[in-house]
Amino acid sequence: MSKSEVYKIGIVKGDGIGPEVVGAAMEVLDVIGEKYNHRFIYREALAGGAAYDKFGEPLPQETIDICKNSHGVLLGAVGGHKWDDLARDKRPERAILGLRKELKLFANLRPGTLFKSMADFSPLKTEIIQKGFDILVVRELTGGIYFGESGIKITESGTSAYDIEMYSQAEVERIAKIGFEMAMKRKKRLTSVDKSNVLESSRLWRKVVNKVSKDFPEVELKHMYIDNASMQVIRDPSQFDVVVTTNLFGDILSDEISMLTGSIGLLPSASMGSSAFGLYEPIHGSAPDIGGKGIANPIAAILSAAMMLRLSFNLDGEAKAVESAVDDVLSMGYKTADLRPERDRLRTTAEMTDLIKNRIHSNGI
Repeated sequence: MSKSEVYKIGIVKGDGIGPEVVGAAMEVLDVIGEKYNHRFIYREALAGGAAYDKFGEPLPQETIDICKNSHGVLLGAVGGHKWDDLARDKRPERAILGLRKELKLFANLRPGTLFKSMADFSPLKTEIIQKGFDILVVRELTGGIYFGESGIKITESGTSAYDIEMYSQAEVERIAKIGFEMAMKRKKRLTSVDKSNVLESSRLWRKVVNKVSKDFPEVELKHMYIDNASMQVIRDPSQFDVVVTTNLFGDILSDEISMLTGSIGLLPSASMGSSAFGLYEPIHGSAPDIGGKGIANPIAAILSAAMMLRLSFNLDGEAKAVESAVDDVLSMGYKTADLRPERDRLRTTAEMTDLIKNRIHSNGI
């Protein structure tokens, strides 16, 4: 996609604080469009609890169609206690699984980056955290134990339950390829995390990753067991660059890494498929208790928009402009309430958004 084209963005604001933080990201995108002469066209659609309230379904076909006809989708969080008693197929969270399936998104990209101004918020010791870290977890999203056969049966020991982990060669190949491609754009280091000393599915995983590595001779490949990887990200997170792993292991490991950054309110994510199209969302929840109060942290959603600029639109310079503006504002001490700032540096959602927009305007192109 060339810079002269129009960029169509599907907007799914979701529930709770979703509309506020996605609205903030849209404001930042508008500033980028103005400064760099791009045109972003937004088409809004409902998903999650808001969609259920209006249509009786968490994921209407209209929403799917709008997303499919976009170059990328910006999503807020969905769900809340209001819908806890709904049947499983009506719950807001089903919208996320449905979108991933309908849009053929099989790779979740979750960066864990430490902003220098956030070092004191990390639970790691100073001598570890001072090295800094920038880790990208590439998690397989549509296979593995979450999608395998499961059930309950009666055995001689009583009621038993089972969940089966299964991966095909094709599923591993496509996620491994994305892992290597991401590594090529960064430091050319990839760590594949599995449990091949115990699990047959992990032995296939490792075999296929090794096969795919032959197409990326510039990338240094390491293999690591999940239990060791979980320890190593605490011992020295700076040793990692890109990590590729299974659905279950990626779910756990990316949450662990997110805590090392000091706040999930700062972390974006992307869900990708075989093309440049992606679904971008903050990793935090809908936080319905603070929805509409103007105190939510907009940074994760804003950085999700930056990921869209880079990965779907190939606008790396514009993405860096957003990331630099966020870093500058945090370095000046301005924060929302979740980051426990000094009283004179406490800012609302709108005020933080304005600060970031102003930094983009004032920083050089």
